[in-house]
Amino acid sequence: MKKNLVTAILMTLATTILLGIIYPLVVTGIAQVLFREKANGQLIEVNGKIVGSRIIGQAFSAPGYFHPRLSIAGNGYDATSSNGSQLGPTNQKLIDRVKNDTAAAQAENPGTPVPVDLVTASASGLDPHITPASAAFQRPRVAKARGISEEQLRQLVAKHTEGRQWGFLGEPRVNILELNLDLDRQFPLSKQAKAE
Repeated sequence: MKKNLVTAILMTLATTILLGIIYPLVVTGIAQVLFREKANGQLIEVNGKIVGSRIIGQAFSAPGYFHPRLSIAGNGYDATSSNGSQLGPTNQKLIDRVKNDTAAAQAENPGTPVPVDLVTASASGLDPHITPASAAFQRPRVAKARGISEEQLRQLVAKHTEGRQWGFLGEPRVNILELNLDLDRQFPLSKQAKAE
């Protein structure tokens, strides 16, 4: 009995040290050496200040910016509450919200079909991307607010459109934060327009 107890305690200590300390430190060290940017959250820095992450969406609501997908995570884009809405396709609350959001989007751009990702949330609630169709849908509003041509915006969106991963996985997508930061660099808004 005593021998078994000593063996169990030693095994617990050995596996705790190996799997709870050594293994995490080795994996973290390898990640820091080989994939430093990804291991640290793919943060984006502007003028020495961190403004966001390439992999976590954030809200943009002013008319001079491209708007992201809807977020149901916490109060919106809350990385501590990553979650979808959990509402099924026949849920009346979801149907009503999508109808209202679609009507609001169509008022902004009459006669143009509203891309589905502008009125639905992603599974995580933190998706930093929209489809190129969603960016195209928003071009008239952003161009008007910025006082630039839709063609200038089309070129900027094309620059920020990522293709399918490895050429066949997923769909083309546009990172909202990177697009809006480049938009501010190339076609700055007044402070008042940013706040609206």
